[in-house]
Formats: sequence, C-alpha cells, structure tokens
Amino acid sequence: MSKISLPILSIFALILMVGCSKYRPSQTADLAELNAYFSSEGIEIDSLGADSTELILTNFAGPDLVPSPSCLAVAATGEVFVGVDMMGSLGKLPGRGSIVKLVDSNHDGVLDSHTEFTKVDNPRGIIAMGDQVFVLHTVFGTDSLAQGMDLVVFEDKNKDGVADGPSKPLITNISTQNQLRSRGTDHSTNGIRMGIDGWIYIAIGDFGFVDAEDRDGTKLTMLGGGIVRVRPDGTGMEVYTHGTRNIYDVAIDPFMNVYTRGNTNDGGGWNIRFIHHIQSGEYGYPSLFKHFTDEILPALVDVGGGSGTGAYFMDDSRWPAKYNRVPMMADWGKSHLYIHRVSMDGPSFTQADENFIKLSQITDVDLDGSGTMYLAAWDGAGFRGNPEKGYVVRVVPVGWKYEAYPDLKSASVTELAELLKATNSVTRLDAQQELLTRSKEEAAAAALKIAQDTSLPLEARVAGIFTYAQAACATGVQDLIKLSEEDKVREFALRALADRKSCLEGVPVELFIAAAEDANPRVQAAAIVGLGRLGNPEATEVLLEVEVPASAQIPAKDTEGPHATPNSAIVLPHLAVKALVDLKAVDATVEAIDSDNYKLALWALRYMHDPKAVDGLVSAYQETEDAGKKAEILATVSRLYQKEAPYDGSWWWGTRPDTHGPYYKAIDWEGSAKIKNFLMAELNSADEGQKPLFASLNDRLRLGIVELGTETAAPEVEEASVDLESIKNKKGQVGAASIEDVILAVGGLKGDPVVGKTLFTSQGCIACHAIEAGQVMKGPFMGQIGSIMNRDQIVEAILKPNASISQGFASVQITTNDGKFFMGFVTAESAQELTLRDITGTATKLEKKNIKERKELENSMMPTGLANSLSYEELASLVTFLSQQK
Repeated sequence: MSKISLPILSIFALILMVGCSKYRPSQTADLAELNAYFSSEGIEIDSLGADSTELILTNFAGPDLVPSPSCLAVAATGEVFVGVDMMGSLGKLPGRGSIVKLVDSNHDGVLDSHTEFTKVDNPRGIIAMGDQVFVLHTVFGTDSLAQGMDLVVFEDKNKDGVADGPSKPLITNISTQNQLRSRGTDHSTNGIRMGIDGWIYIAIGDFGFVDAEDRDGTKLTMLGGGIVRVRPDGTGMEVYTHGTRNIYDVAIDPFMNVYTRGNTNDGGGWNIRFIHHIQSGEYGYPSLFKHFTDEILPALVDVGGGSGTGAYFMDDSRWPAKYNRVPMMADWGKSHLYIHRVSMDGPSFTQADENFIKLSQITDVDLDGSGTMYLAAWDGAGFRGNPEKGYVVRVVPVGWKYEAYPDLKSASVTELAELLKATNSVTRLDAQQELLTRSKEEAAAAALKIAQDTSLPLEARVAGIFTYAQAACATGVQDLIKLSEEDKVREFALRALADRKSCLEGVPVELFIAAAEDANPRVQAAAIVGLGRLGNPEATEVLLEVEVPASAQIPAKDTEGPHATPNSAIVLPHLAVKALVDLKAVDATVEAIDSDNYKLALWALRYMHDPKAVDGLVSAYQETEDAGKKAEILATVSRLYQKEAPYDGSWWWGTRPDTHGPYYKAIDWEGSAKIKNFLMAELNSADEGQKPLFASLNDRLRLGIVELGTETAAPEVEEASVDLESIKNKKGQVGAASIEDVILAVGGLKGDPVVGKTLFTSQGCIACHAIEAGQVMKGPFMGQIGSIMNRDQIVEAILKPNASISQGFASVQITTNDGKFFMGFVTAESAQELTLRDITGTATKLEKKNIKERKELENSMMPTGLANSLSYEELASLVTFLSQQK
C-alpha cells in the first residue's frame, strides 16, 4: 500500500486545483443576518407560556363536525382541512375517516360553513396548496384489510369544498402492510410538510416501509424511521434522514432547516427528543443511539416522557417577537404546544424549550396567510377514536387584525415575485407555488431578481433562490454559481445547485470541493452533502480530509453515549462519511488508512461491505506497527463481519426493541468467512494480554463467534412472586362504586404520593411495571406515565385495563414447537429471540426458531379488580404517585 500521507496528497491536489480550477475556498463568512434571525436577545420568556393577555384562543369546531382530529392543514387563504380519524392509532376497520373542510368566510373567527371534502381512512398528514390537497392516509382493499399507506393529491378546481374526483397517487406503499394489519397506524408514516425548496417532507414512523414507489418508478425500502421527501408531482423520492423512532410531523424554517419532536420508547432510553435534521444524517434508533453514539448525529435535547405530534416553524412578523422565528412542537402526551428556541451552533443549533399553549392531547398546528393559527385537539378520543371527542381551536395575537389575502390566480408574474418578499413564510411558499405554474422563463427571471437583491431580508432571497432553481433547473446553473460567490447566500446557492438530481447537468464538482473548506461551517455542510449527491469520485480527497473531533468517542462498556447532547463538531465528519459511502469510494478510503486522518477513513469503512475494503483493512493491519491504530483497524474489520439483513416488512421490532447494536438483524455476507478466518488467526497468535480485546469486540459487536470468547456473564432471570388473585378479590370503596363515581371522587382528593408508592408494591403493580429506567423492563413503563396520561385517564386505566391496552403491551400467547404454551408481555426482542414476562413477573427467554405460533390477545393481562379493596383516598394516593412519574 502507498505510504504517501494525506497532507502531501492534499498539497498536490491544491496545486492542481490552483492551476485548473477557478474556485477557491472563501476565507470569510457572513453569518450576521442568520445569527440575528435566530437570536433571542431582548426577549423575555414566561415559563408558564402564553396567556389571554397575549393570545386570543377560541373554539372553532367541535366533535359534531371534527371528531378525533388526527391532523389539520390550513390553506393560505384560510380554509381549514381537518383529518377525522375514527379508527385512531389502533383501530383496524375502514370507512371511519374523512377530510372535513371548515370555512370562516368573513374572517371573524366564527365557523360559517363546512363540507366533507373527501373520505379517506387514517388521515395522517395534509397540505392545502392552491387547488390541490395532498393527503397521507391508509389504503384498504375490498376485503377491508389495510393494503398500505399512500401519499395522494386531490383537486378542487371548482372550489365547491368537495374533491373533484378520485385522488392521484404520488407514492404508494409508504408503510408496511403487515404492521398496519396487525397493529394499526401507531408507528406508521405520518405528517407531511412542504419546504420553500418545493419538496414534500414526510415523517416516517419506525414501521418503515418496503418497496414504496413514486410516479417515476423509483422504489425505496426503509428499515425504521426517518424523513423521506418527494417532489409535488410524485417524482424524485429519496431518503432525507434516518434513525428516528416515531416522528409524527416535521417543521421547516425559511432556510430549509428541518426539525422534529419524537416519541418515547417507554423507558428504553429513547425519550422525547427535539432533533435538527441535516440531510443524509443518521440519528441512531434503535441500534446505534446507545452504544455507538460516535456514529450518529445527536438530538439537541431529551425532554423526558410524552408523545410528539404536530410541528410548525413560526415565521410571521404579525406575531409577537417572543413567539416568532421558532419551531413549535405539539405533544399529545403532555397536552401542550411547546417552543424550542434554537440558537446557531456551527452547522447546527442548540435549543431551549419553553411552554407555549396548553391544549388537551394536541395533535396538530398550522397557520394561514393572514397569521391565523389553528390547533387540533384529540381530547381523550382514545386509541380507537371517539365520535364525542375532539375539536379545533383558533388562535390569534391580541391586537391582530385580519388582512385580506391576495388572489394569486389573478396576480401577474411580477406581483407573485413581489410576494416572495412577504414577511411570513406561508405567503412566500404559496406565491412560489403559483409562480411555478406560469411560464418557466418568466418565473425564473422574476425569482432571480429577488435572489440577487442584496437589500432584501435573507429569508426573501432564499425564497428567490429556491424558486429560481425550481423554475430554471439545469439552465440556471451559471446564475446559481454566480450567487455562490456571495458569502451570505453561498450555503443556499450550493443547496439549490445539488438539490434535484435531475438538474445536475453542468454543476461543477470543483465549486463544491472548494466550498468544503469554506470559512462558514454551514457552507461546508452544504458542500459535503452536495458532493455525495453529485456522485463525482473527484470529491473523495477533500472528504477524506475532514477531521474527526476528539468528542467522537466510543462509549465505555455498559454505558450509554451522549445521544441527546448537541455536538456541532461531529456534523461535518458525519456528513463526509455519508458522502464517501454514497460515492462508493472504497479504494480511496482504504488508501487513506495510511494518512494522518485515518480515523475518518476507518469510520467510513465500517459501512463499506466490499471485499476490497476487507482486503485493504487486513493489509493495513498487518503493515501497521502502532498498537492503538492496530486496535482500531481490528475493530473496523470486526464491524464488517456482518451486515443488516434486507427488510421485507414481515416483522417489526416492537415498541421497545433491542438497542444493543450495531445491527438489529445481522446476517453474514460474502466477506464474513474471510473476516472470521482473519480474526481467528490473530487470536491464535495473540498473547494472553491481547486476547481480552477479541472477547470485547465479540460482545460489543455481537459477532457470535464462540471461539473469540466473551467478557459478559449470562444475566440472571429475575422472578417475582405476587398473589394477584388475593388482591383483586378484596372489596372496598372502589370495588363497590361505578367507575364514574370513582373518577369523580378521586378527582376531588389530593392523595399522598408516599402512601401511593407503598400501594404500588402492595397492590401488585410492581410485578408488571417498572418506574425507574434502570429497572428490568416488565409491562408498560410507569416512569413517565404522568407525562402521558392525566389523573382521570390513570384511574380509568387501573379500573378498566382492557379499555386501552398500552401500545406494545398487548398480551401475547406463544406456542412452541414442542407443544408448550406461554402467555405474557414481550419485554425484549431481537431478531433471534424474545423475552416473555408473565403476570407473576417471571421472565422466559424463547428462541424464535422454536416458536410455532404467536398470537396477540384482545384482553389485557392486567386483571380487573386489583384496586377494588382500596378506599377513594388510597386510590387517589396511588394516582398521585403515578402522576408524578414524568
């Protein structure tokens, strides 16, 4: 192998670049306006959130019109489209969903008319744009069984409030049929939002999908959750980010920063987290976020329990400054709309979360072009919908006045371009989309003027850049290159140049190579992502120069890494690794093992399952004398021993999957035998002091090579003994009263949490429920129940355990090949085995290959009557204790 160091290669490359390329890395950055946009300087924050002195909140529609509202979208002109979902997240019977259109024709805040726009099942996301309404929903067959989920578009050209006809599919099968049929839509594909770049961004729950297909025939499969995007005409579908749990929606700011607030895995370490999504990023759920945090982009914060739902980025000058220019995130579990105030941090952000508006089980949020906000509330409609629950509210700032919205259909190209300067994002996007329906040449020329006008606010210029890029496609490359010469907008010009793979003709890779060494880290990030998209192998040298920070540390054994702590230093090397993998740059990456920056090369090689990568690593190991580097190469070779199995949608990892990593369902590949032979040879030649390293790698990477040994003792099976029958048959105040009377009585009592904690044990709760994250997982985790349910809901769950079985904790009956029967909760599951914990708390491990039948039961394993012996005061104490678990 060549011993030329990467810095020397870099000098040669720089000489060539100087002689052959006109592009140079900028030595200056202009981030002043962007920093000011996100600055919170001078803003006074109220920890309690907004109140009636600042906002006017009024009821707009109730359950008689919009029961069980799962999502909503507001047209720029003010019409509200509400997704009614009477199936909820666990229902499976079709014919219970619709899109209802609500109209306040005189804009006085009172609903004037409504229509049923169309019937669809499980509406999960809506975009209302001009004559079109985009909807993400479940599709059922004639057999009343779920077929999958589709992204479709309806039209209403005659404006009668009813879709003109059947929808046109844009993407089909963007969720897994098997999981939709067996569970419902609880971890399915969810919300949709359009960015100023013209893409529709789709929140993918961790059901993932198999063979989703767009209108140009592109097929994708995704194991787990993330964000996918597609053009409004249903072409160009691609993965944007990966590795989230069960995100429900996305928020997008005027500069194309994308944000989500996720969903907790019930005590398994992945709590509600606020994430800034950077294109091509991996966020680690479920296999990397605990023990391989050096390989992921971390969340900006972990906020504990809850259930993230709708998301929106507020950009409207008519709103108070303290509530403007911020991501707003709904949380169904906490019944609150939160603000996550972001501050610039290199290529990413830090954040501070704040209370904003309290609303019962809020599901969604959106704004119209006048600045009117609408919120949807599930309001206790349960896991299967309820015809008597749910509503929509309208919110405006105190002192707000309605401004008539322009008629875009009759506006000229010049007038539409002028609206790209609007001081709110809704109008800018609406004007852009109408402008793109006009003459492409005229639209491009008008948008370019906006992009070039240095007197305009940055958000207006960015709207101009992305509008121009969409109208001009490849013919606009030279103008975008010219714009990239300006420090302030270089990031956005680069993103626009590499944004659509169908428009890459004439885009110079040299421009992106130079920008990868820019003084502005946000420009560097855009350039690195762009180099991966351009597909030109000339990019490999500059990518391999990106340094890995000291913070990229492998977590210590049996510890979790910092997966929800901002780390802007990790962003650029992470993106560089992703770009190298996309470029399939095996040869260049192997060569870079001999460079001073070998750590990035080894990081990238972890994902290059190619025989050439194996050979190169083995050769480098044999040639290297540095003991530390030798150990790192050995770890990289070991990591390549297996790879993730292709996902076929026939299985799902459940609500609390195995999080050990690095793979969820590992399989061998053509290089596995060579790697095993190499490892065995090195083990046999190693001295006694070196052999623990092989055992450690065997454990950490789950290689399953018995000969390498292990450092981990087999865990003891915990058993508990609780006589639930004797508890449930005792009679007291609770057992003698109706559930309604109990809820009323307990509602008026404060309760003593200390007494409640004692009752949690004496009433048998502890047999099936953990309250500490470090405890052995049993049934539904109670450590965050107070952030998911209110007191009434906790009472109902105790007294009527079959009414709403916690997601992921249905009773399972298993029959093994030798005729044995087991029943309990599945508390841990990997691709090879599962752990079943029965009602007494006894855990049993079963190998999947020995399971003959696995059947989910309709009733909860929790017996009714466990609280019958309690007085009202005692039950109130138990509920108080549980409600404090957050």
